[in-house]
Amino acid sequence: MKLIYPLNVKNEFVFNSSARDFTVEEIPLYEFTGEGEHLVLHVRKKDMTTWEMLDAISNHVGIRRRDMGYAGLKDKHAMTMQYVSIMAIHEEKLKAFTHEKIKILSTVRHNNKIRVGHLKGNRFNIRLKKILGVQKDKLDSVLKWIKKNGVPNYFGNQRFGTDGNNWEDGKKLLEGKLKMRDRKTKEFLMGSYQSYLFNNWLSTRMELNHLLEKFTEAETEQIMKLPEGSLKGTKAQANFFKLVEGDVMMHYPYGRLFNVENLEEEAKRFESKDIAPAGLLPGKKTKVSTSTAGLIEAPYAEEMNLNGARRYAWIQVTEITKNYVEEKAHYELSFVLPKGCYATNVLDVLRGKRDPSLR
Repeated sequence: MKLIYPLNVKNEFVFNSSARDFTVEEIPLYEFTGEGEHLVLHVRKKDMTTWEMLDAISNHVGIRRRDMGYAGLKDKHAMTMQYVSIMAIHEEKLKAFTHEKIKILSTVRHNNKIRVGHLKGNRFNIRLKKILGVQKDKLDSVLKWIKKNGVPNYFGNQRFGTDGNNWEDGKKLLEGKLKMRDRKTKEFLMGSYQSYLFNNWLSTRMELNHLLEKFTEAETEQIMKLPEGSLKGTKAQANFFKLVEGDVMMHYPYGRLFNVENLEEEAKRFESKDIAPAGLLPGKKTKVSTSTAGLIEAPYAEEMNLNGARRYAWIQVTEITKNYVEEKAHYELSFVLPKGCYATNVLDVLRGKRDPSLR
């Protein structure tokens, strides 16, 4: 799977997805009330999955993992801070909890269990190494572009397994060529195939964006084998990511879905970051693209017996800060992304390509 990025740059740097060089801090969707029958724990963990952290806490207080609430899964290798919830009746038992990889930073009462998706986004703090000479200036320049424009929202390598081919088993499961009993593994693999199709569709749209920078609309239609006039009004758009008629859009950073009908008007709203294009995770109960967007999407809109969804194809990177430590040749970077988005997308645009070693 070849992924296409917006800038033709070649920046080399070292990034280790370790607790020392990579931290993730969850931003909750709402303020906790300070009262209620649930206890919210602000938890810091390192070198373990969210599932392992939930198991450690639930085993200590004597409950099932599913009785705990959490908003999202966090990277295994990073130092991560997130919020989880348990019933407040277990507060006393929790006081004796200790773990070498987990620290409970604080607790607060709340009147509801935390549910999956109950987060605004995540703040990432990243240290890049071996940034020498003009490399720092080149990173500054790309970061300035990212701040203004955003980045493509590809799924990360971890979605596709160690060898990058989980999607192949997912495809076989959906085609009935592979049988599997474990429901969670089965769902993960089929989801990998959905993600694979999404990434390929997004890469095709990135190719379209680059073609429109180099050629006329008519020439791009011929190259992409699209009907005459189908790209009218695309080249003049200010955004790098060009909207086409029939694109499915979402209010940003969350909101309802709708199809592009007035291309000029919606392109301006996209430029002002009110809305963003949403790519397809194929399946049932999903809003479809129409017109030109539907033609481009069709090869990736496979019918499958699981629920589909829409996912932002293009995201904004906010609250960006940077610091260059010259004596160590370190470039320290902090930014916020919406929930469900991978920090590697920012690193990939900075680098100009995807690092296959990052999981």
